[in-house]
Amino acid sequence: MNSVLAVEKLTKVFGNGCPDCLGGVGDGQEGNGQEGNTCPRCGSVVACAGVGFEILRGEILGLVGESGSGKSTVLRCIYLDLQPDAGCIRFGGPPGIVVRAGEVVDMEVRRELRWRRMGMVYQDPKAGLRLDVTAGGNIAERLLAADFRHVGAMRKRASGLLSRTEIPLNRLDDLPRYFSGGMQQRVQIAKALANNPELLLLDELTTGLDVSVQAQILDLIKSIQRSTGVSMLLVSHDLRVIRMLAHRTLVMKNGRLVEAGLTDQILEDPQHPYTQLLVNCMA
Repeated sequence: MNSVLAVEKLTKVFGNGCPDCLGGVGDGQEGNGQEGNTCPRCGSVVACAGVGFEILRGEILGLVGESGSGKSTVLRCIYLDLQPDAGCIRFGGPPGIVVRAGEVVDMEVRRELRWRRMGMVYQDPKAGLRLDVTAGGNIAERLLAADFRHVGAMRKRASGLLSRTEIPLNRLDDLPRYFSGGMQQRVQIAKALANNPELLLLDELTTGLDVSVQAQILDLIKSIQRSTGVSMLLVSHDLRVIRMLAHRTLVMKNGRLVEAGLTDQILEDPQHPYTQLLVNCMA
């Protein structure tokens, strides 16, 4: 199976940084730095350090860890919201498109990756939607990036996506600011799927939603993956969400990957003390 994404030695530090940053922080295990992700010398925060993984076609990869573990930073680097300080990201291929730390990403390449190859669903719908633009208009914004120009064709595509995500079609021309949190997430998902991306990035998509709405959103994601085969990177602090959706799981702590494996293996026989703690908290 080919990978849709390969991340190599991804590193992002918030602050001025110093030579001691990467060696001075970590998970406190096996000589991997002191406990924490704040450099004891300069005070910079090591959001992620040396992170590497692949996502295969048709796979849902889970990335789990507590708040501040660095998982959302990894996601934002992949989506080009943040520029990493070290490492590289390969999209598709080989050879695919390679984005290296420190290099300026050409605008056409950036557009290709963000608007065609990937779709992003943010934890806060306000980051992924224009709340004063209609639900259909939000979807049309992405369709324009894929050279849709016919208004009727865009409305038809938007209607189909909203129907798939279980938004009533009579809300097509309504503003998302008047939607519930669950409906806003559904519009975000529809928008992210507009151009049939190879990879869907999901950042804590059920946080803050009622339990019943969470279940509906997770069922929707499972249904979309089964019907489209789109690969997904699912970021969550909730192992229950990971158990329901992810084929494989990565565990992050203090900016570093501490464990990786099949989701059932991770949850049934965790090896790292931090993963064991997460699993015990879920029980």
